[in-house]
Amino acid sequence: MWGDIAIAFVLALITSYVIVPYSMRLAKKVNAIDKPEARRVNKVEMPRLGGLGIIAGFFVSIIYLIISMELENKVLVDEYRWKLIGLFAGLIIISIVGYIDDCKGLKPFVKLFGQTIAAIVVMLFGITIGDFNIPVFDKLIELSGIMEYIITWLWIVGITNAINLTDGLDGLSSGITLIACISLLIIFAINSSPIISIILITALAGGIVGFLPFNLNPAKTYMGDCGSNFLGFSIAIISILGVAKTYTVLVIIAPLIVLALPIFDTIFAIFRRVIKGKSIKAIFEPDNGHLHHKLVQLGYTQKEAVLILYGIATTLGMFAIILLESGIWKAISFLLLIIAIFAIGYNDILKKNKQ
Repeated sequence: MWGDIAIAFVLALITSYVIVPYSMRLAKKVNAIDKPEARRVNKVEMPRLGGLGIIAGFFVSIIYLIISMELENKVLVDEYRWKLIGLFAGLIIISIVGYIDDCKGLKPFVKLFGQTIAAIVVMLFGITIGDFNIPVFDKLIELSGIMEYIITWLWIVGITNAINLTDGLDGLSSGITLIACISLLIIFAINSSPIISIILITALAGGIVGFLPFNLNPAKTYMGDCGSNFLGFSIAIISILGVAKTYTVLVIIAPLIVLALPIFDTIFAIFRRVIKGKSIKAIFEPDNGHLHHKLVQLGYTQKEAVLILYGIATTLGMFAIILLESGIWKAISFLLLIIAIFAIGYNDILKKNKQ
């Protein structure tokens, strides 16, 4: 098992690292360039197809392992064959939609339609959020057919867009997703989740690590919509596969906590845009009111803002891990201790405004 996990990470990392420079040259050829403007932080033109490296790393790693497992007659592949086909089909669709958007630009409703098609394909191959138990009340919550698909669609499309909306500073979206991958990997291990989910999340983490040297400030490339949509879609699906063995409330909540930062930033963005624009259509209008924008407006540099958000994402990941392994009281005490430590340096941190 550990050999396969190590292969998943290393192969994805190396492939991603090698492919990213090619994606940068491709971006210039197809004019997939992020140009400076008032809402963006980049001061120079930036190629935005770097996510192709992550995609290549993930697929090369997983396809190699599937073939090798088939040759070794491991039951693992047979058990998840159809779900893996559905996952791959959905990822191909979401990647193509993102690539076209990076090169040509797509209207928000068209992108949402593409995400919906990808989600439907995945669900048709059996990847859904099913019934789950509440251990305290020993009660099973049964989801009807239509409700099961609606909740799964909301989760997949919601996380896909949440990761996409955090892609506003150098290394932010990729770094937060990497922290989420590591947190989910630990949660899957604690929960005795299916090995396939552990391998998938490890390959995704490896692809991100191979991409990060090109994306950390000062960035040489952006992952683009093809990359951010791929990351969001992947982590949404893998989290479903990872909790499939034991559907308890705590296991369901854990991915929500791990991804709480992009989730709440997206929820606030929706309310903010609707209130400001006074229409549902305003949801699709970009703005500079995201949390990372606010930190930069407060006077923090890109690096400082990204590190702050990394810290928040790590704390949330640790909270989810402790909650699952040790229970609510230890998790809350950990969180309160972090808040108390932060409070000690609160005034010094606020001095950033006065500089």
